[in-house]
Amino acid sequence: MKIINELNENQIQDLHKLYQNEWWTKGRTIEETRNCVNGSQINIGIVDDKDQLQAYARILTDYTFKALIFDIIVSSEYRGTWLGKKLISLIKKHERLQRVKHFELYCLPEVFPFYEKYGFSSNVGEIKLMRLTSV
Repeated sequence: MKIINELNENQIQDLHKLYQNEWWTKGRTIEETRNCVNGSQINIGIVDDKDQLQAYARILTDYTFKALIFDIIVSSEYRGTWLGKKLISLIKKHERLQRVKHFELYCLPEVFPFYEKYGFSSNVGEIKLMRLTSV
């Protein structure tokens, strides 16, 4: 396995295939996948010996106060291995994120225990998610 910080076109195709298997990303087009990768400040991927993407996360950040982690995804073939843990570790240790005060992510309650093992907490006081859906 190898860590990458930029995805080539084949790896973007791999990511798009991974997205089609998840409720939160199913239905994204290849163009949307390409745009979200290109629009993220930090991309972290893990590829196998065939250079196929097996795990991925992307981060939007101001490099000081917030780093919002999106799309942590591991291929079904590698779930239950060390890849999810490795992605979290790579994010927390990333040289460009060392001054960030808060790492945040969205997830369903059933995956809280996974993220809690790595220091994340759902205890954020009275903060609530708000959303404006545009066309």
